[in-house]
Amino acid sequence: MENGRALVLGGGGVAGIAWITGLLTGLAEAGQDVTGADLIVGTSAGATVAAQVGSGLGLDQLFRRQTEPALQSREIMAKLDLDQLAADWAEIMQGVTSAEDALRRVGAYALAADTVPEAERRAVIESRLPSHEWSSRRMLLVAVDAQTGQTRVFDHDSGASLVDAVGASCAVPGVWPPVTIGGRRYVDGGVRSSDNADLAAGYGRILVISPLGYDSPIPSPMPLRTVVGQLREGGSEVTVIAPDQASAAAIGVNALDPATRVPAAEAGLAQGRGGLRR
Repeated sequence: MENGRALVLGGGGVAGIAWITGLLTGLAEAGQDVTGADLIVGTSAGATVAAQVGSGLGLDQLFRRQTEPALQSREIMAKLDLDQLAADWAEIMQGVTSAEDALRRVGAYALAADTVPEAERRAVIESRLPSHEWSSRRMLLVAVDAQTGQTRVFDHDSGASLVDAVGASCAVPGVWPPVTIGGRRYVDGGVRSSDNADLAAGYGRILVISPLGYDSPIPSPMPLRTVVGQLREGGSEVTVIAPDQASAAAIGVNALDPATRVPAAEAGLAQGRGGLRR
């Protein structure tokens, strides 16, 4: 067991990006800046925030990029009905024989979907990131190979650009196009797990910031509750933060709506100012 600290940032759309950013900012204001962790694991929205934290900008600046219109990224409006998406995936996964089989089916669904062009979506990811270069910090960004169903973890040494790694981790199947890296197509790491907290195994203290929380409506081969139990059995001290009632209301029913950014960031800020509760 390492004595290090790991920060796990989960998925949750543009609202999730804003909420996590606000939460981190509020925690720092409360004297609990957790962004100096030895490892950051980022999935989907969390991959975006991990890259932003690694850019060198302060949390106050990152918060302003969520709340000030002139600084906000150029997003594409999309509708995400989590209940419908969950129903679609549940139907896809009927009769699956393994986790990889389930992920291959979701990957095939993503590859067949009619979405915006890959280049158009990539421009959005570029606009989200203050720096397009990998940080020297230890950072793991999670995606899934759409054809094989295998997990792909991108880091500084993976050979992928930061923009493409973040884009792959954020490629929600059926909503955004899979991302091409090295001739392979990748989809959102959230189809494996909304948080992928298992990748922090071995760290003494693990903080999971999860926009979808323990009761994510999206079916997953690795539910957060199960993974947290395994991490604790392994000797890690694990703290999980999910949206409180006000934050959940601010995030709303469509986490991909850019209009959620300001209310979600402000709700996250207020929640974070309350400090960590173990």
